[in-house]
Amino acid sequence: MADPVYIYVHGFNSSPASWKAQLFKRALEERGIGERFRCPKLSHWPEQAIAQLNAELERAAAEPVVLIGSSLGGYYSSYLMEQAAQRDSLRAVLINPAVRPYELLSEWLGENTNLYTDEHYQLTERHLQQLLALDTPEPKAPERYLLLVQTADETLDYRQAVDKYRAAAQFVQPGGSHGFDRFEQLIPAIFAFAEGRIALPEPTPLPASAL
Repeated sequence: MADPVYIYVHGFNSSPASWKAQLFKRALEERGIGERFRCPKLSHWPEQAIAQLNAELERAAAEPVVLIGSSLGGYYSSYLMEQAAQRDSLRAVLINPAVRPYELLSEWLGENTNLYTDEHYQLTERHLQQLLALDTPEPKAPERYLLLVQTADETLDYRQAVDKYRAAAQFVQPGGSHGFDRFEQLIPAIFAFAEGRIALPEPTPLPASAL
């Protein structure tokens, strides 16, 4: 079985330089398959971001693909999964995913700055409308999803994701943060999932120093 292409889908005001993206890239390089990593720099416009991601999927049309979506990237990944429901070789790993970003980001309307690129832009109602258009119901094929959440996420209510993806494999860890503390410890489980095996460690609370 060929190694899949891994497409890391970064979150709101993030970029390919995000620490989780770089950790995962290094993990692939250590396996000798660094060339299987993709992480496009996504537009702040949802419609354009989806077009970019669809272009990546098209590039890998003949290969198995694993989407790794963090926060808003998890929301985008769910949309792509449901739009490509007939593509059996497509899987998704959702890391503290946004479930209703069109509600959450209403608090961010106005001037915004990307934390990594220093890009300045205006977040508008049109952004929220484009996000709402990407909303999806519960997954049609939950066995193709892996949900990773930490309960002390300071940005999102993790229970929304646990509920929406209730039929999928889940790792719900007490404590942590929105950035997903100690993400590197779950990378072996992501590889196992990509290979068609479910090998999740038992979730244990993170020590206070990691919260």
